[in-house]
Amino acid sequence: MVENITAIATPYGVGAISLIRCSGPDAIKLVNNIFKGKDLTKVKTHTIHHGYIMDNGEIVDDVLCSVFIGPKSFDGENMVEISTHGGVYVTNLVLQTLLKNGFRLAERGEFSKRAFLNHKLDLTQAESIMDVISSTNKLALKGSQSSLRKSTYNLIKKFRDKILDILAKIEVNIDYPEYDDAVTVTNEYLLPVIDEMLIDMKEILKNSEISTIVIHGIKTCIVGKPNVGKSSLLNTLLDEDKAIVSSVAGTTRDTVEGSFTLGNVTLHLIDTAGIHESNDLVESIGIKKSEAAIASADLIFLVLDSSNELGQEDYELLKLTENKKRIIIANKIDLLPKWKIEDAIYISAKNKEGLKELENRIIEITNINSFESLNGNYLNNTRQISLMEKAYNSLLNAKEACNNMIDVDLIEIDIKNAFDSLGEITGETSPEELITALFTKFCLGK
Repeated sequence: MVENITAIATPYGVGAISLIRCSGPDAIKLVNNIFKGKDLTKVKTHTIHHGYIMDNGEIVDDVLCSVFIGPKSFDGENMVEISTHGGVYVTNLVLQTLLKNGFRLAERGEFSKRAFLNHKLDLTQAESIMDVISSTNKLALKGSQSSLRKSTYNLIKKFRDKILDILAKIEVNIDYPEYDDAVTVTNEYLLPVIDEMLIDMKEILKNSEISTIVIHGIKTCIVGKPNVGKSSLLNTLLDEDKAIVSSVAGTTRDTVEGSFTLGNVTLHLIDTAGIHESNDLVESIGIKKSEAAIASADLIFLVLDSSNELGQEDYELLKLTENKKRIIIANKIDLLPKWKIEDAIYISAKNKEGLKELENRIIEITNINSFESLNGNYLNNTRQISLMEKAYNSLLNAKEACNNMIDVDLIEIDIKNAFDSLGEITGETSPEELITALFTKFCLGK
């Protein structure tokens, strides 16, 4: 039995208007029971009506009710969206009245989950809702909106249609070998078809390295030995005093985080404790956290002190980060540089000098300017990418089996695995536990 659910859909706090969503088979009827105004059970879909929410004969609030009759609604069910005055108390009072009159409080993401289960959204569209909400720049919004308009779904559908055609032909060969007009699926027939899909998938995976940076930002770790100006750089980029700045080495003993948007890329910055040998227990813990942050970062800002000669610890950090995507930042140029590294960016975090050059290098190294030319030929997050990689590897196994002249009915297993992995991206073959886990990341009311 489908329950009737409700939740506040707008941010919690004082504002001009709050929105409360109601959904379920009896949603319109239940709201109408506590609504003084036009009979909501007799109005047309997609109409708005003024009236009052009542509780035991008393007015709770003066509201507008937007009515959506299923299946022509966001989640495919009967829905009412109640616009109340935006005070915390009055919004909660309306919510409590609904809960007393046949509704239960919605779980996180339950409205979007119902939209998915009612085939109003595929899984990639559902994920893109949160991406649209959390967009921090123009390109991120554009990429998220593209997926919301089913670009990712259509991308995956092309592959699944091709694979489905192959699987159907193999099954005809197995079940109805007497059909003379059926295409005979051989290793030679499969190889070019599989090769074409592998080439296309590889391009998509490459493009997705750029799209995930644009949509979700890039995890950027600021590293360096103590007192080179890492915290000053963090504060300068964030334009706030996020980290304590001191001339005393070892001031930063834990990671400090913050985010900022630079043009069309968002950087999630982590200022780490200076990496060096230390007998201080607390400082040593901070250094271990710094090393872990380096390992998991997408981009490294390696900060060196240009006003002093490079030491052993600097050279160790250069070696430690050489295989990572990094930008070498020579700080403190206001104190006259004493060395030169060809590919370093020279700045003064204190005086905010050289930041434009740093911005240009970030744009260059992330390659985000090529995003718009990708024309939707990309995936949006690590879940989608990992499943595409799984499908790619299954087809790679199928190709190897073809080259080794393995029977087609055995090769079919790898091809079917690729089909299922791609289906998990759009939610067409996703297990229930995965669906539940994904939607619990959503806000209430979404």
